[in-house]
Amino acid sequence: MDRFRRASAAALLTAVTLCGAVGAAAASSGVPAPPSGERAHDLATRPALSAHATARSVAAWEEFRIHGSARNIGSGTRVTLQQKQGGRWVALPATVRTARTGEYSLRVKLGIRGENLLRLAGGGAVSPVVRIAVN
Repeated sequence: MDRFRRASAAALLTAVTLCGAVGAAAASSGVPAPPSGERAHDLATRPALSAHATARSVAAWEEFRIHGSARNIGSGTRVTLQQKQGGRWVALPATVRTARTGEYSLRVKLGIRGENLLRLAGGGAVSPVVRIAVN
């Protein structure tokens, strides 16, 4: 009985170790694990925005662009630029509507010197944060 318990414990420990190694390898490869069941459908239809800036550093009031695409958001949806001020996100008076293809491009000028955190919001989605240094 004791032998069986030790063998079972060793097999379980080996399985956990192998699963952990495979999970760590998958996590470090940057490829997300495929979602399962009902969540897969929710993730596929969730609205999403991407955002990329044409510059990482600009002079004060120098124009640059933020462009990206919208997924699972209708064409013509208004996308608003937001800036982190203090601890909250503030909507700036800069909006654009998504094209038929879901793409958008927004001209931006910033006057607050230092590192600015920007994102776009619209159609129930929020883009990743874009960092811009204003000199």
